[in-house]
Amino acid sequence: MKAIHGKFRAAVLMGAAAAVLALAAGAKAQNQSSKSNWWLGLSGWSSGNWVPNDNPWPYNKLQNPPVLGVVGDVACQPGEEESGEKAGENCSGDTAQNLVQSQAATAQQIENMKPDRVALLGDEQYQVGQYSDFENSYELTYGAFKLITRPAPGNHEFYTEHGAIGVAGYGYFSYFNGVQHNADGSIMTATISGNPDTDGTFTQPVPYSDGQAGHFAQTGGLGTNSTGGPVGVGNGWYSYNLGSWHLISLNIECETQPGGCSPTGSWFASELEWLKNDLAANHSACTLAYWHQPTYSPTNGISEEGITADAFWQLLYQYHADLILNGHDHLYGRYRPLDPDSNYDPKNGIREFVVGTGGETLDPIVTTPVTSGSSETNMEDPTGNTSFNAENLEAGSGEFWGVMALTLLPNGYAWDYESALKDPAQTTGPATFSDKGVGSCHGPVSW
Repeated sequence: MKAIHGKFRAAVLMGAAAAVLALAAGAKAQNQSSKSNWWLGLSGWSSGNWVPNDNPWPYNKLQNPPVLGVVGDVACQPGEEESGEKAGENCSGDTAQNLVQSQAATAQQIENMKPDRVALLGDEQYQVGQYSDFENSYELTYGAFKLITRPAPGNHEFYTEHGAIGVAGYGYFSYFNGVQHNADGSIMTATISGNPDTDGTFTQPVPYSDGQAGHFAQTGGLGTNSTGGPVGVGNGWYSYNLGSWHLISLNIECETQPGGCSPTGSWFASELEWLKNDLAANHSACTLAYWHQPTYSPTNGISEEGITADAFWQLLYQYHADLILNGHDHLYGRYRPLDPDSNYDPKNGIREFVVGTGGETLDPIVTTPVTSGSSETNMEDPTGNTSFNAENLEAGSGEFWGVMALTLLPNGYAWDYESALKDPAQTTGPATFSDKGVGSCHGPVSW
């Protein structure tokens, strides 16, 4: 039996060798002079001719220099509006066609742009980022770019909004990291109540601990899992390199995490410690960071999280970062370079872009002084300077949906924000909007 196996194996090898030789001979006879095209015969057969299996995007090597697609605040909530929800942010109702069209228009813009990566600036899925909502809205457009997407979470992935039930990041992490399954093949779920992220009880799939959205800790979250398992907490900060750049995705959704938004609270303090270590180890020529809620607000509506994010600014400025990208405000805005105390700093300042124009209802830019009410905390920057936008906002518009292409040059950057669709409610003014420019990097704090 052993001898038969040996003879059979030899015959197979001889047959394979003969086939290779025959293929080589045929290719040589077919095109004796095209030796440089030998690989065509190994790629595929189509319409009687050997052709290359060429899928240049998104599987090709990075462009030189690489291009980053930048946008946030994307997908409307599928289904009917829940009682108490803000009108116009669902995929049904009077404005549904606008939201579906805008989301599709910015997705088409990314398809045409063909970036190397897509930086998502939070609020990928409205209202509260349930896993089923991601599948039935976000996935139908932006799901096409999942392979190259590098997301950051927003408040609509974590908090209670407009009368709906928040899901504490479970849907966001399940969509991007993947869903765990039980031994019998069923989806592992958590049914959680008493979590301050929620207004009641919710059931969601349990995500894998690590993946595209960063780390999800399986324990340490607030509330009670009625199925007897632990409650997880979404961390979700991570970094990666692209060309000569170091990119950092952060999570500012601190309000209902352990310790809240205090810099000494357990959750946020751990993120700040991670960020400090990441920056200290970074020797890239250029650095940018992105998260959802901006410290400087073109809508004159800075949030508690935006104020808290000043701690990010302090560290990023200390380590010579160049750009900060945010969403949350549903508009496009570009500030001149600033220091963490909101002063213009042309030499060492960080430029903030706000690109919350992925598809959701748009917000107006506010450059005139606005007086907050007794129960409001709206302002443009943490110092309370109501003229801040008029002094520091260089360009912007709240009338268009669109995506910014950020070209990451070896020692600088070029931005190109182009509108994809105008808000039909805006019946006057220009039909399109564009903002382009270039900037240089500071260089790392140390080599």
